[in-house]
Amino acid sequence: MIKFIRLNNLTVHLEQLIKGRLWLKVIVGLVLGAGVGLILNPGSGLISPEVSTRLADWLDLPGQIFMRLVQMVMIPLIFTSILTGIVSNTSDNLKSFGLWLLIYFIFTTTIAIVLGLVITLIMKPGQYILSLGGFPNSAKSENIPIGQTNLVENIPSAISNLIPNNPLESILMGEMLGVVIFTILIGVAITQLTEKTATPIIRFSEAIQKICMIVVSWAMALVPFAVFGLIAALLSRTGVGIFLGLGYYMGVVIIGLFLLMLFYLMMVLTVAKQSPIKFLRAIREPQLLAFSTASSAAVMPLSMKTADEKLGVSSNISDFVIPIGATINMDGTALFQCVTTLFMAQAYGIELSAANLVLITFTVVAASVGTPAIPGGGVIILASVLQSAGIPIDGLIVIIGIDRILGMFRTSVNVTGDLTACLIFDRFYGEKRKTKTVTETVVVAPTS
Repeated sequence: MIKFIRLNNLTVHLEQLIKGRLWLKVIVGLVLGAGVGLILNPGSGLISPEVSTRLADWLDLPGQIFMRLVQMVMIPLIFTSILTGIVSNTSDNLKSFGLWLLIYFIFTTTIAIVLGLVITLIMKPGQYILSLGGFPNSAKSENIPIGQTNLVENIPSAISNLIPNNPLESILMGEMLGVVIFTILIGVAITQLTEKTATPIIRFSEAIQKICMIVVSWAMALVPFAVFGLIAALLSRTGVGIFLGLGYYMGVVIIGLFLLMLFYLMMVLTVAKQSPIKFLRAIREPQLLAFSTASSAAVMPLSMKTADEKLGVSSNISDFVIPIGATINMDGTALFQCVTTLFMAQAYGIELSAANLVLITFTVVAASVGTPAIPGGGVIILASVLQSAGIPIDGLIVIIGIDRILGMFRTSVNVTGDLTACLIFDRFYGEKRKTKTVTETVVVAPTS
């Protein structure tokens, strides 16, 4: 039988960073960055706008380097992690596990959207903006056909387009969903090969995975500086005025995300049969990193390590669930997109019927699956959601100004959702493999 190098054996550098209180350094970076940003903001009267802009560009540098390092290895890391997770499972078990995982992700995404719909319809954050004159609109709202998107007619083509006709193009364009589906197909095909034929492919994947983890460890060393620079640059450009002006809308989104977190904790307690308090303590490292970077992809290696070592999840489960979850399980983003869509409609004075709300629900489910796991990915895809509902996208320029803050919260929720899925599926599918892994470790250890 093929032996696999577990991902938690590849994260020595990450472990050293965690022991060095990375979370504390990130918090210090957040606080100091906020203070410096407010000082550098032209509104403070201490620095001219030209100097403030130049300093903001330099403050952005560590964060840009960090994100580019992560994005550079994101696709090969996702590819090798999913591949390893698939080939370490039996094909019969994979069919059942993969199907239930997809159903679970659709279920949690739907719950997130329903929460977003309910809380926005109750609290009506867009009516305050409407009372002030509404958002700017380059097109008359009444001339826009609401909800006429031919969704049913687009379903067959949307399904066929899930399979990339050119995997290299999907990789170059950063189309993560196409990469994931291509990887799953290749992984399932590898399980049909003989051990002799498959072994070189697996060893090569393990080597690529290890290289990616080393690069990620380099990027992780930049995290405190990146957080400091990104927050300082953000506040130096925008200040706090825009946040105060849209505070009610932001509060609605954050309340929705909090309710979604409570839903996850209920799932941990009732389905995974684990203590929610212990669960939150165990995942505080990836949650904090997600909050500071606003990127699910950047947190993926640390999430795998946390699932393996602190939650006791089988490596086979975490290696498969987390890379896929970081790509298609965007519950926090789905809730944000739903709340923002209704908020924009209310701000423009557009009445949405029950049919429009159902259309928005389906559109957000599809859009959240294709949302890039990078900062600002939610806003990028949100434009398509607004267009599908016939809502002008002009007001998005205002949302972009505060998206970084909201992105921090929703990314933390996204990561929590992935780790919750790991815990739940480990209860039903991980026990036998964990016993098997322990046995292999006992046998192999004396020879090393």
